[in-house]
Amino acid sequence: MVDRTHDPEIARHGKLAPRSAARSALRLVGIAVCVLVLSAAGVAAYGVWDVARSVKPGVTLSKLGGGTQKDIPDVGALKGGVNLVLVGTDSREGLGGPYDNPADQAEGGAGHNDVTMLLHIAADHRSAAVVSFPRDMMTELPDCSDPASGSGHFAQFNTALSDGGLSCVVLAVSKLTGLDIPFGAVVNFAGVTALSDAVGGVTVCLASPMRDNRTHPALDLSAGEHTLVGAEAQSFLRSRHGVGDASDLSRISSQQVFLSALARKIVNGGVLGDPVKLYALAKAAVANITPSDTLRNPTTLVQIALAVKNTGLENMVFLQYPVVDDPDDPNRVVPDEAAAAAVGAALVADRPLRLSGAPGRAAEPQQGSTPAPGTSAPGTGAPATTGPTPGTPAPGSASSSPSAPSTPGSDGTLPDTVTGQTAAQQTCAKGRVED
Repeated sequence: MVDRTHDPEIARHGKLAPRSAARSALRLVGIAVCVLVLSAAGVAAYGVWDVARSVKPGVTLSKLGGGTQKDIPDVGALKGGVNLVLVGTDSREGLGGPYDNPADQAEGGAGHNDVTMLLHIAADHRSAAVVSFPRDMMTELPDCSDPASGSGHFAQFNTALSDGGLSCVVLAVSKLTGLDIPFGAVVNFAGVTALSDAVGGVTVCLASPMRDNRTHPALDLSAGEHTLVGAEAQSFLRSRHGVGDASDLSRISSQQVFLSALARKIVNGGVLGDPVKLYALAKAAVANITPSDTLRNPTTLVQIALAVKNTGLENMVFLQYPVVDDPDDPNRVVPDEAAAAAVGAALVADRPLRLSGAPGRAAEPQQGSTPAPGTSAPGTGAPATTGPTPGTPAPGSASSSPSAPSTPGSDGTLPDTVTGQTAAQQTCAKGRVED
């Protein structure tokens, strides 16, 4: 019998088109993908070498069923798709400054996977998705000490990092999605600060005031647009009590607001045309991550950059892994089995994801914004009318034949219970004033 005993010490849920390879690559994942591709973005050869020299020792990733992930051998665009897990840890170890408190560091230990995102680049390199996994989700985690056994245990998702490190988080995401995931990286608090500084700040929209005294520094932002830099950007991404209903799900949607704004800034804001900012972004990124062994080879960074040269902002989807309230604990959530199966089927089938639902729990379309081609119209779940989606089978092909088997999500269309947005959509976070 599965042990559903919840750890009382774990934080409660509450209610709770680019013109170059670099331009495409850098818009992908805000915190994550720029970490991987910037050193291949046209920076001088010395700069590439210097950035590569900053990469920390790697982490070996295991595979479900046994074995380990292998290095990608040769230069040139990766053949096929890319699956990469980014983990944001709540560990404060070695950060210094306001985090240089031995008691806090001891309490945090190895840290939890406070933020977990999966980047999926399609095999045709024309679409990509970033899936955020709720930290307070109760689910079946694999036995990371013996992946070949196929056994597991029921636990809160954010315990995977402390249980077995980065490899364990990657295995957990692989189990939830059905994907083989060869790449992973852990980023610390300082990474967010450095990245936002490197691009000159990220402008986000707030639909209502946001105040959170529990972040460091505290947040007190009025409704409207704000350009966030450094520690303030970090506080925005980490704030739970200052958005929506103070839940982790609300925080995920505000993170999507930030990441899509960061993507637009990198692509449209002149960052890629400024070698100084470009190099600073690369240096800041790799200096604050611990990569998997499969990401330590600078050649791999080049390959990932080349893999997304034809991907545009409108073809980049941010979504939340679908969940429902845990019937055994109102402070936790569990996977929405039907919707989660559709997400997994779409990812495994390698279809361009099409959202039919609204933005996340604590986000809404920005007034006056125009939806990008192929994205949902503001305030609706209806996809805009466009031509064929990249990667869609031609009429009469085997995949589009009426006799072909149909699994929910296998054509890329997700149920309206799956929330999110494209990187091209302009949205505002729903701020909350903490009592």
